[in-house]
Amino acid sequence: MSMDVLRLADIDPAALRALFGAHGLSIEWLAAGADIPGSYWGESEAGLVGDTLHVRPDTPLHSALHEACHWLCMDAGRRRGLHTDAGGDDLEECAVCYLQILLADRLPGVGRARLMQDMDTWGYSFRLGSAAAWFETDADDARAWLQERGLLRL
Repeated sequence: MSMDVLRLADIDPAALRALFGAHGLSIEWLAAGADIPGSYWGESEAGLVGDTLHVRPDTPLHSALHEACHWLCMDAGRRRGLHTDAGGDDLEECAVCYLQILLADRLPGVGRARLMQDMDTWGYSFRLGSAAAWFETDADDARAWLQERGLLRL
């Protein structure tokens, strides 16, 4: 696991709050080293419990965006029972990755190119070898999934 990715300590927390708070997701900022409730992967990875994203300063930005985008892609019924495992099928997982790349452009100093670089550095796996190649040439199904649900307008 590389440390050469943007962490939440590297961005403006107000920008992340504004991005997701407008849709009803709250963000709980935990102290450095604290256990992260609802973290699927553990350690510094973001966690989801109900309508709250749990993060700390060393949480990778891509992790926070990924989990928050899972939440955005869920209906209210799934959100009510949400704790740790966001669930969803493979196509939804692709849609989540696509959405997190789009939303990176809404965070000052981040942008999609940097987020895709971080996704590759962290070890996300795409059949074309990189997040950028997938996003640019192989993500039509993910984009269509998001469009059907009105999530491309976020």
